[in-house]
Amino acid sequence: MSSIHQGRTPYTVRHRNASGEKLESCFYASDAFEARLLAMEFNAYIRQHPNSIDSILQSLH
Repeated sequence: MSSIHQGRTPYTVRHRNASGEKLESCFYASDAFEARLLAMEFNAYIRQHPNSIDSILQSLH
């Protein structure tokens, strides 16, 4: 694992778009709250509709 990911765990953020499709994005974060913030930072739809997030799951190694 590269040094940029030290102390971080992979999280999968699942959400629904305006059409109801289930989508997911993966982020390295220190906890689920940080994964949510990253999802909002990098996805304009999630930023405008934060309640579209269905779940945030910690990925297993």
